[in-house]
Amino acid sequence: MNAISVTRMLRSGVAALLFAAIGLQANAQSGDDKYQPQVGQSGKDVVWVPTPDELVRRMLEVAKVTKDDLLFDLGAGDGKIAIAAARVHGARTVGIEFNPDMAALAKRNAERAGVSDRVTIINGDIFKEDFSKATVISMYLLPELNLRLRPTLLKMRPGTRLVTNSFTMGDWEPDQSFSSNASGFGGGMGYFWIVPAQVEGEWNLDGMDGNASVRLNITQKYQRVGGTIMVGDKTQPLLDPRLEGAELQFRYLAPSTGQLQVVKASYTDGGTLKGQVGQYSSNGFEGRRVRK
Repeated sequence: MNAISVTRMLRSGVAALLFAAIGLQANAQSGDDKYQPQVGQSGKDVVWVPTPDELVRRMLEVAKVTKDDLLFDLGAGDGKIAIAAARVHGARTVGIEFNPDMAALAKRNAERAGVSDRVTIINGDIFKEDFSKATVISMYLLPELNLRLRPTLLKMRPGTRLVTNSFTMGDWEPDQSFSSNASGFGGGMGYFWIVPAQVEGEWNLDGMDGNASVRLNITQKYQRVGGTIMVGDKTQPLLDPRLEGAELQFRYLAPSTGQLQVVKASYTDGGTLKGQVGQYSSNGFEGRRVRK
């Protein structure tokens, strides 16, 4: 998002830095003969500060945006992120911008860039518009607004990619932090997350170890998982458990052989786990959650 909350900045003492930066960026406007936005101009809970081009490039690169993606930019400003995603990566994009003049400018910018067929700009409120179909979300928001959005983001389809300029999601640690060569206020660090499947709970796994009863207990905090597996009457901790989007992986020692087994499973739209032990599909299994 190309905006920063004034209220939070005044509380945190960053305001002086911002307005000094505004002076340095006096020539950074990206308007036209119909509307000239000013860096630092006030909006709904925010002021406008554009994301530097180099950080835009890095954000889209880290998020691995492709022509198959639908990217939503929350707080689209002049449309530069949505336009870059369409022009450089061929993605379909939607920018949501509250300021009607800025939204109209973003539409004109998309037309001038020759990508209006792939870029849609909505004049709306990011807390009211539906962006649940996105495969990628880009944002430039301070932490309190990120935290307001976080419950909605965590309910999105597992595997949805989130990328932000400068600010994080509270105790939801990013999967990746990255920097750019962008100078000046408005960019430098970026953060990336993959929305995790909600897999916490107790699962019965059918077909995993012959006729043995297998029960999986998973603990979860965002993308961090742990837990135990019980094969027959023997329980052991999950080894090296990992969750990336809808993909769960862990290792355990097979009680019958003592051999280390690698388990890979996918969380399905139906709320089940489908996976296999080792590299052979003949060792497939299905898991059903019996308790959250």
